[in-house]
Amino acid sequence: MKSTQRDLELSGGYHLAMTPDIQWTPDDINLSDLEFWRRPWAEREAAFATLRKERPISFYEETAPEGTAIEFPKGPGYYALTRHRDIATASRHPEIFLSGPGAVSQIDLPPEMVEYFSGMISTDNPKHARLRRIVSNAFNPRNVRAVEDSIERVADQVIKRSMTSGTGDFVVDVAAPFPLEIICNMMGVPPSEFATVLKCSNIILSMGDRELIPEGSDQVLAVLEAGATLTAIMEELGKYRIDNPIDDITSALVNAEIESEKLTQQELASFFVLLVTAGNETTRTAIAHALHALTEHPDQKERLIADYEGFSKTAVDEIVRWASPVIWMRRTLAVDHTLSGFDLKAGDKVLLFYSSANRDEEAFVDPDVFDVGRSPNDHYGFGAPGPHFCLGAHLARREITVMWRELLSRTPGIHATDGPSQLASSFVNGIKHLPYSF
Repeated sequence: MKSTQRDLELSGGYHLAMTPDIQWTPDDINLSDLEFWRRPWAEREAAFATLRKERPISFYEETAPEGTAIEFPKGPGYYALTRHRDIATASRHPEIFLSGPGAVSQIDLPPEMVEYFSGMISTDNPKHARLRRIVSNAFNPRNVRAVEDSIERVADQVIKRSMTSGTGDFVVDVAAPFPLEIICNMMGVPPSEFATVLKCSNIILSMGDRELIPEGSDQVLAVLEAGATLTAIMEELGKYRIDNPIDDITSALVNAEIESEKLTQQELASFFVLLVTAGNETTRTAIAHALHALTEHPDQKERLIADYEGFSKTAVDEIVRWASPVIWMRRTLAVDHTLSGFDLKAGDKVLLFYSSANRDEEAFVDPDVFDVGRSPNDHYGFGAPGPHFCLGAHLARREITVMWRELLSRTPGIHATDGPSQLASSFVNGIKHLPYSF
């Protein structure tokens, strides 16, 4: 792989046309190497473009976490699916491509850890259908309306705080607290626990990033402790809400009963961990990427300011496509299967690289162009079609829509003043810090 000094100078930007000298070969690319995920976005996207063209289903060795007292057996490796159409096929056939063995980990985790951290994401039918049915019932029209009303209120509070006493870091001031406060309010978590919830969710999704888990710390134990803290918060709240229900989602969840089935305390806790990690981090990531993208593409920002209502729907989908907050999910083959002429065997692991699908030249016109009016836009920023499509997609879209409507109407001059600090993670396309000014 060749890159020039100009590539490095421009690495904060998105448009791949700005880095024409990046040249990858498939053998240069190791998706299991954390150093790859520390590279600038443009270099990573160029690597996936090479894979889609030359080796769309590629094999990689697994890497277990380092510096931990917990031993993980070396696994057989995994195949990376990088094309939009292959990921669609895998997602639409959950009977072949299973989620249960560990949808959010390359390595095989003990079953109790899978249940602990990912719950509904890492289940297959009939259990997945049961959990989704109970959870969906709790999000009835009245509860959804209450949550949507809170979005407007929290957006107003967050923006006012950031304008009067902000830190100058868009992630700290706006992108992180906004979805976190909505989710915590929705679940009835008291404000005194907001900082704890944010810290724990950051650790769980850190992938060992040393800013979030300091050098010398056991990253696996840190993640387990963070999960235990979140679980304890929800177990205590859930038990209280059984006898003291109010109008929040936790009360609806603990008292929801579908065909005599209810959520167990562990299932409730697992759903909460999922909600405050996936639900918080993905919206936060999309909102942060949006500021960077709109700063890098002022013409698109002007289009939005001129006609926000006209462009809001397409703009939000383009922001989510562009950000690709969740980079991949894992599936495990239930039976032998041939995918696009490639023979996979029962037990093989595949990672569905949504981030690559969202830049697939076969699926999008000019995929490396940020276009707030893009239509159609069949992105996989909320996962691909199928039973595991994001349950919170509507809420996330609404949050992004409201926040950027308010920011652009109140402070149209808002912009990033420097490049973003990328999260060193293969799983979440996160931004840790983003300096900004109004």
